[in-house]
Amino acid sequence: MGLPEILIKFQSLAVSAIQRSERGIVALILKDDTKKDFDTKEYSIITDIDPDDWTEENKDYIEKAFLGVPNKIIVERIDEDATDYNEALQRLATKHWNWGAIPGIGESDVSTVATWLKTKRDNFDKVYKMVLPNNDGDHEGIVNFTTEDIKVGERVYTTAEYTARLAGVFAGLSLQRSSTYYKLNEVDSIKESEDPDQDIDDGKLILINDEGVKIGRGVNSLTTLDVTQGEDWKKIKIIEGHDLVKEDIRRTFNDEYVGRVNNSYDNQVLFISAVNAYLQTLEGEVLNPNVDNFVDVDIEAQRLAWEGIGTDTSEWDEQEIKNNTFQSKVFINGPMRFLDAMEDLYLKVNV
Repeated sequence: MGLPEILIKFQSLAVSAIQRSERGIVALILKDDTKKDFDTKEYSIITDIDPDDWTEENKDYIEKAFLGVPNKIIVERIDEDATDYNEALQRLATKHWNWGAIPGIGESDVSTVATWLKTKRDNFDKVYKMVLPNNDGDHEGIVNFTTEDIKVGERVYTTAEYTARLAGVFAGLSLQRSSTYYKLNEVDSIKESEDPDQDIDDGKLILINDEGVKIGRGVNSLTTLDVTQGEDWKKIKIIEGHDLVKEDIRRTFNDEYVGRVNNSYDNQVLFISAVNAYLQTLEGEVLNPNVDNFVDVDIEAQRLAWEGIGTDTSEWDEQEIKNNTFQSKVFINGPMRFLDAMEDLYLKVNV
């Protein structure tokens, strides 16, 4: 397989990146005994919902998620008397989805679900993200929603119950904007935060009153930063960009290369060239066009791999490292700068 085929694959992904980013998949877990002859339902549009399948409350959660216009909603049903959510989580672990919520979740189950989510992202490289109530997960894949007493018409929703609505918002938003100041037109009132700035700094996603009820700032629960996770990792929009690029590259590699192409440096160059062409196409929409966004062979990782099996590489220069591919492994890395949305104005008026 030569360069043109893989280039076409990546180019089509790049062209559709914005469309795909605003058509994400929501996963909901609901306890419901209305009908027990199914475990999973998938809906593409709100009219697909059969009202006889769900309680009024659960049907409402699905409809609230659809307000964000996601591409699809996957609903995993478990029995009312289930003592945990493990069965549904196991089913979701084999499926593709972007944003999850469990609107009926109790306080005792939140930390368990958060740990599951972290494990899937950190150890299995999944792109799952979840909106959880009152969970300071300190993780880019967890949104810690904390607003209480959300009144919509005659009904007042708890924090947990409104996570389904937010999962739909995040799944339906394009990478051309952030969720900051996203207006929830259906919400009449909320219990307002006493210190919204501090809450946001603490990794809490809150709703605010500002000519209507809006998302205060689109942040996840990450608060502990280091050299690999800077300030921008706290933004939902940035992590969405990370996940889009990572998923596109990994999926194309799996579909077009794994088991089909010999691991020579020449073939690695073909793949790297295609990835770089894909990244250039994303510039201006997802990536900052004013910096270099590219990947290349990860020299240090490849050198360490050889050293790890006892090979002395001290005399090898960079090109020699590249030429000596390691077993079936392809090590690549490179700098990328993701575009955030305009959110903060610093205005000085000189008179």
